[in-house]
Amino acid sequence: MTQRKPPGMKTEDWVEAQIKQAQNRGDFDGLPGEGKPLPKLADAHDPDWWVKDFIRREKIETDALLPPSVQLRKEKQALQEKLAVLRTETEVRDYLQDLNRRILLQIRDATGVVVPVGPVDEEEMFAQWLEGHEARQAARARARATEPAEKSKRSFWQRLFS
Repeated sequence: MTQRKPPGMKTEDWVEAQIKQAQNRGDFDGLPGEGKPLPKLADAHDPDWWVKDFIRREKIETDALLPPSVQLRKEKQALQEKLAVLRTETEVRDYLQDLNRRILLQIRDATGVVVPVGPVDEEEMFAQWLEGHEARQAARARARATEPAEKSKRSFWQRLFS
């Protein structure tokens, strides 16, 4: 337990003396973060530090903070990757129709940031997906043909989700 501050001694001097005694005893040796700068004090003052800290701490997807038109434009740019994971024709057609519906809604809504985003040509994208899908299926068939016999003994569920 710490001692009481002696009368007539300044508080700052007494605190400094307490810190110096603790350093001499080695109370501050081996603490986590030793030798590293304090995270909030190392950076220049940022008025939005609390928002950035909240986003980092809660692991919020930063794309969710973008205006809807920018989100749609980014989604349109990543369309090939999105379509590659879809398995059936109906999934692809439904996704493309939904994307076009959301784009048209955004075009009609004139509030906020306006970033030009045009609708997607559904038939062209579907044809590209079909081409890639057939190529992926052919590659899977070739891989299955070269698989050893042991792998074919996998359970139905293992084969279904591989």
